[in-house]
Amino acid sequence: MDILTPDPTPPEQFTDAAEAVAHLQRLYCQATSFLCDRFIAAMRDGAPAHRIRAFYPEIRVTTSSYAHVDTRLSFGHLASPGTYATTVTRPDLFRAYLTQQIGLLIRNHGISVTIGASDTPIPVHFAVALDPTLTVPQEGAADFILRDVFDVPDLATTNDDIVNGTYTAPSGTGALSLFTAQRVDYSLARLSHYTATDPEHFQNHVLFTNYQIYVSEFESYARAQLADPDSGYSSFVGTGNVEITDAEASFDLPLKLPQMPTYHLKRPDGSGITLVNIGVGPSNAKTATDHIAVLRPHAWLMVGHCAGLRNTQALGDFVLAHAYLREDHVLDDDLPVWTPIPALAEIQIALEQAVAEVSQLQGYDLKRIMRTGTVATIDNRNWELRDQSGPVQRLSQSRAIALDMESATIAANGYRFRVPYGTLLCVSDKPLHGELKLPGMASDFYNTQVARHLSIGIRAMESLRDMPLERLHSRKLRSFDETAFL
Repeated sequence: MDILTPDPTPPEQFTDAAEAVAHLQRLYCQATSFLCDRFIAAMRDGAPAHRIRAFYPEIRVTTSSYAHVDTRLSFGHLASPGTYATTVTRPDLFRAYLTQQIGLLIRNHGISVTIGASDTPIPVHFAVALDPTLTVPQEGAADFILRDVFDVPDLATTNDDIVNGTYTAPSGTGALSLFTAQRVDYSLARLSHYTATDPEHFQNHVLFTNYQIYVSEFESYARAQLADPDSGYSSFVGTGNVEITDAEASFDLPLKLPQMPTYHLKRPDGSGITLVNIGVGPSNAKTATDHIAVLRPHAWLMVGHCAGLRNTQALGDFVLAHAYLREDHVLDDDLPVWTPIPALAEIQIALEQAVAEVSQLQGYDLKRIMRTGTVATIDNRNWELRDQSGPVQRLSQSRAIALDMESATIAANGYRFRVPYGTLLCVSDKPLHGELKLPGMASDFYNTQVARHLSIGIRAMESLRDMPLERLHSRKLRSFDETAFL
């Protein structure tokens, strides 16, 4: 079968980042519009006589010099001479990011970038997803076999080889970014499904929690910010893409919540705060971070509940994770358990200062309510019901001070995806000392601590927002042969 494609556009070179991104947008719109038009015609008239195909746009750069760049930078430069490329999707969504990353390459290496069509087809599902009036039918529902005419998502090329450090460059062309266009499109679709909010609403600073009760406190904070004309926040978005700009407006969310209810306190430049309730368990933690990572957030933090493991801890105390014991197992195939997950100074300082500000305790007195140390993450919520000798011995040997089911997963995926991460937990039970999480105890704890805990996480994020991106993104997160794009 012959292949029908859009009229070819020859590659163009650019030394202006904004113009390069504008051309990426033109190529992407041309390709997706072509696919949507042909898809509509096929659904109306039946299978076309030609195979229909359009391609993702591509960024390609070549340098022959070991350019000496600012060694303090963790991104924005090529590791060695050669040719590097990446496919691109949704240039409209990633305009600011692409402009920044392309601009750094042009400035740091004194080179031009080439923008053209790649040889990677756009799956029709991802093109059609841009038009809410269109739906790709299930296999067998159309009068023809969809994959005989259109390209469909290909798991063979939708993977994390680049971020996992197992990528082998074809034909000597190195990876320019951590994610290919098809991998990004896959995650954008998953985000809409799991969170019931569009990717456009996600902000650069993401808080993860494991209890829905944090959401009401987040809404209260959001309304207070919307009532303050000097706050810089412009709107608040909840599941179902419900959005308010007035502090007094009703916030009528769908009765049926998604798997991971998500809320966005937005600023016009994307520097607001997103709160994701991932629920309980490492699987959800991995799923959420796997997909949010493609948005290249500036930082993510876990602000959830944990079991305190030391007798000197009290319910409501805080735990600032400096290390992680990984017994969650969900990332073992992607990030070996022997890989150290370092604490990031910028994040740790922001969290400790936020605790001090909210609690009004300083220095040595801060130790009364906060302890730093190892957080253990496990995949069995009812570990207490088994023989405790083995788990307790490992917890003691690791010097763990707290136990949960999400924090190490979120931190490890932050390390893996080069997203600055941190953890501040609140002790909600002490199973080793007979203080179990029972209903009456939990209610009192929640009423007194949730608002303060969330406030600390928000304050930490707001201080990180004021930090230059070049400082926030630590060189600790970058490997030997790293991609130029953040």
